[in-house]
Amino acid sequence: MDVSFKPDRANVRGVTVRIGELSDATGVSVRLLRYYEEQDLLVPERTPGGQRVYGSDAVAVVRRIRALLGAGLPTRVIAEVLDCVCGSEAEIEPCLSPLLVARLDAIDGQIQDLQGTRSSLAALVAATEGRQLATADRA
Repeated sequence: MDVSFKPDRANVRGVTVRIGELSDATGVSVRLLRYYEEQDLLVPERTPGGQRVYGSDAVAVVRRIRALLGAGLPTRVIAEVLDCVCGSEAEIEPCLSPLLVARLDAIDGQIQDLQGTRSSLAALVAATEGRQLATADRA
């Protein structure tokens, strides 16, 4: 969705957009945009009336946040690395590679743990079903 930025709201950084327009442009709810602000991921300016206004780069920033969340990064980590994201939402500075590799290794460890847990649970289910079949055969 394309949002037309109104030139009458220019500020020192350039064109600004209000929170509803940013929500429309990104598909992210106003409530979630406020949460991003609480987490120091998105920093609006305020009008004299107290309304949030965002710079023209806000759409790209929100898309980057969404991409990093989609990659499994928690907001506390995103707050630390957001400035190192460059270009599109999928491009990062090489200095971030160690952090992302460490996160990937942690996820791989969680997957292994879950596979072990699943195997244990499957064995319990199989044992339970085996006992139920043996009891049914005796009756």
